[in-house]
Amino acid sequence: MSIPAQDVQTFIAASFRSVWALEVLCHLRAQRDRWVSAQALVEALRASSLVVEQSFSNLIAAGLLIRDEAGRVQYAPANAELDTLVEACEQLYQKSPSSVRRQIVAAANPGIAAFANAFRLKDQ
Repeated sequence: MSIPAQDVQTFIAASFRSVWALEVLCHLRAQRDRWVSAQALVEALRASSLVVEQSFSNLIAAGLLIRDEAGRVQYAPANAELDTLVEACEQLYQKSPSSVRRQIVAAANPGIAAFANAFRLKDQ
């Protein structure tokens, strides 16, 4: 099933507060059948505990992860459509990582994006 590019962009803007959250999600999706601790992700991604925990919170709220009573998480999208969107997002991130990063930053900081766009050269 092919997802329209606009749907993928909307999903990225709505689902990820940071590029770290996307990195966490991609790592967990690759291990979808395992429960993973925050410490394991800190070590695997060389991230801070704060970044990992914030990513967990955001991705759980987005319906992409679940957490067990021990505090570990597992990739578990709330429905098949979300899994398809995550797959499309991962593919785009592999193909064009800087584009995806810009989308995440622009969605998280709309004022900064508007300021930066004011200095873009227009095509003539």
